[in-house]
Amino acid sequence: MDPIYVIGHRNPDTDAICSAIGYAAFLRDVRGMRAEAACCGEVSVRTNWVLQTAGVSAPKLLLDVRPTASIICQRDVFTASPHQTFLSVYRMMMHHNFRSIPIVDEEGRLLGLPAIQELAQLFLPAQTNEKAEAANREVRTSLLNIVNALDGIVGGSSPDLEEIQDLVLVVAASSLETTRKRAMQFPANRVVVVTGDRPEIHELAVESGVRCLIITGKFKAASRILTEAAEKGVAIIYSPYDTASTSQLLRFSRPIGESLTHDFLSFGSRTPLREIVPAVQHSSQPLCAVVDEESQKLLGVFSKSDLLDPPRIKLVLVDHNEFAQSVAGADDAEIIEVIDHHRLSGNLRTKEPIRFINEPVGSTSTIVGIMYRMRNAAPDKSTAICLCAGIISDTLHLTSPTTTSTDKEILEWLAGIGGIDSAQFVKDFFAAGSMLREHTPDRALESDRKVFEENGWHISISQIEELGLDEFWKRETELQGALQSLLTKHSLHFACLMVTDITRHHSVLLVAGDQRVIDAIDYPQANEHVYDMAGVVSRKKQLFPYMSHVVTKLEAP
Repeated sequence: MDPIYVIGHRNPDTDAICSAIGYAAFLRDVRGMRAEAACCGEVSVRTNWVLQTAGVSAPKLLLDVRPTASIICQRDVFTASPHQTFLSVYRMMMHHNFRSIPIVDEEGRLLGLPAIQELAQLFLPAQTNEKAEAANREVRTSLLNIVNALDGIVGGSSPDLEEIQDLVLVVAASSLETTRKRAMQFPANRVVVVTGDRPEIHELAVESGVRCLIITGKFKAASRILTEAAEKGVAIIYSPYDTASTSQLLRFSRPIGESLTHDFLSFGSRTPLREIVPAVQHSSQPLCAVVDEESQKLLGVFSKSDLLDPPRIKLVLVDHNEFAQSVAGADDAEIIEVIDHHRLSGNLRTKEPIRFINEPVGSTSTIVGIMYRMRNAAPDKSTAICLCAGIISDTLHLTSPTTTSTDKEILEWLAGIGGIDSAQFVKDFFAAGSMLREHTPDRALESDRKVFEENGWHISISQIEELGLDEFWKRETELQGALQSLLTKHSLHFACLMVTDITRHHSVLLVAGDQRVIDAIDYPQANEHVYDMAGVVSRKKQLFPYMSHVVTKLEAP
């Protein structure tokens, strides 16, 4: 069974990561589900410190969950090697009722994908002129393949049975003289004479030094012929079939790899389904192959019917409730649940009813703790530490305006399970790394950024918590340039960065974008692009409502 991925928003903060880890553990421990935590962005330095402290691995990185070739393909696949004969491949396809079969080399790399109708064309030549007749006589194969195709027996000594050669079939259905003339048109060492109980033809073939004499109908060569054949290096093969059947089977003795074409559809494992559908809808190819992009090894196959109702990745969304903030392709996934503490917004729609939990608390990790308690269960120590970190991060250790009494109660309970001193944990957590000191301005802006649309205005709000504002003032000019680039890259009207000094519960706001929005901000200015926001620490409860009020008073852009 495929796992259910529990995943937070893009550019995940600590609460997004830790609530995903905690809720995945809840689903496994309490509901017995196969759940796995995931993330759709880089884990920050501080969050990494939490994971190391808790002894927890980082969640699986998922940047795109749109259905791909890898998801729809059937992986339990019969294959054939290029050395197998047309006949053995054909029999395999008929036995298993396959319409096509992948041909792979010793390393598993895809070489071709012949269909049953292609092999059937060997029975039914498209033309009957002299050129077609000559082509039908030519077979590139080995004597060993011929023996296997005919269920034959080698008469006498026949060296080099495995050598692949360009052979010419001469069927001795006419007079001795006519057969001689036909055989003499080709080099003797390429000729394969097929005949029944005709000693004169046996003698002609051996005298001429042909590559092989095939005697059909279970007849045998005279001992004298066998002796002369051994002296001249003429191989003799006995076929249990009549001459007509033997001639037909001979054409199927060629290795399948000799006639493979590159004119077939195959897709890399990461190819999105939306690109596959138009590519195959007008194709007559019964199967399409899926290969690893790097190694070109075969991963599986799919047919058109597999595209009708493709499997979808199952997701639980935590710490957000709109597709605009979700992992790419979430709108194509199967959303199982949503666990969040933000306002309802966006265009989240599902095909079936789902569990949707939205609580007005300071952290999604708090909700996970509530759910454990409601089931009279408790997380393990490592999970409890992660959930503590999520609450501490999102509520600035219970000092943010978003903090509720429930956050305080759940944090105290989890801290007891995790065996941590909350006050010391807070100091160590916020000292673990400065986003402004250790990352580029672009990365710092993307570390915790959310985009909103209000009254037609597209607004981006990034937030960073720091121990003091020294690093901000050092990099103010670089950060202003990064905000300007962000405007262009994402077609935004306004972008800002709130840097919060967690020691003073005080923030500064760096802005860029439409001058009408900037002029409407009435906080005190620290300089041209920076506003001083005393007592503002919450994006959700303070900054976003304020910016929403600002743009609502303006005309739509």
